[in-house]
Amino acid sequence: MSAGFGTEAGAARAGERPVVVGYDESPGSEQALRWAAEEARLRGLPLVVCHAWHWPYTRRPVDKEVLARLEATATAVVEGGTHRARELAPTVNVRSLLAKGVASAVLLQAVRNAELGVLGSRGQGGFEELRVGSAAVQVPAHSVEPVIVVGPDGVPAGEGRPRIVVGVDGSPAGQRALEFAFEEARLRAAPVTVVCCWEDAGDLSGQDGLPFVDRRALRANAEASFRNAVSQLTCRYPAVPVMSEFIAGRPERTVIDAAQEATLLVLGSRGVGSTPSVLLGRVTQTALAEAVCPVAVTPPRT
Repeated sequence: MSAGFGTEAGAARAGERPVVVGYDESPGSEQALRWAAEEARLRGLPLVVCHAWHWPYTRRPVDKEVLARLEATATAVVEGGTHRARELAPTVNVRSLLAKGVASAVLLQAVRNAELGVLGSRGQGGFEELRVGSAAVQVPAHSVEPVIVVGPDGVPAGEGRPRIVVGVDGSPAGQRALEFAFEEARLRAAPVTVVCCWEDAGDLSGQDGLPFVDRRALRANAEASFRNAVSQLTCRYPAVPVMSEFIAGRPERTVIDAAQEATLLVLGSRGVGSTPSVLLGRVTQTALAEAVCPVAVTPPRT
């Protein structure tokens, strides 16, 4: 994979980790570009507009001019995105990154050295009915930094009254989601709603059921731990208005319903009970496909 940063915007200050956005002119990437420009402006960070290109067939073309034309087209795409980003955020240092390779691999490498990654829920190509493309699953699943996935129909960043919703379950990725949500709320002067869903294991059938358990004690302990985790962040962010909800029900539906009118939904990549073999936890996978607002996915801290 070859990569090169555009030099027209100058270099970022030493030690400054940028916001990276994947851009391919798709409707989702256009919204992702708007969101990333706003994130970079709020955080005072540079913005890198990233585009990946590759020859999609196993047999390489004989004519080198074919590859040259393909690369020229890709260059025009990333330059167009960079120009648009500068229009959206004139005060932000915007650079371009054009790399040869599959989009998910290119973005993962770029986000590794970034503060945050942003991409559309579905890029160019694929089925029209597909809600979430492969990169929108692969990148959040394997990234070591938070990634925000933006759909083509969401409310553009910076519009409307902001509200952040975060789903937590006590997992390491969920704890980072809580921290990320409070920071986003601080940056946007927005309230944050923290949601924790309680599934009563004593009511489950089959092997998942737990006999001889004190269900009320289990729930009380879980809720106490939840309230304690929220209070720690409330102390760190005293200016952020907070509402916490400890709700009985299925996490997938509860969290998505809570985020119906939210600016951003924040979730950990894998929650309690997720197996290492799955790319993302079931709640996060469902949210990427069904949530009407952008979804931020946070990995556990390494």
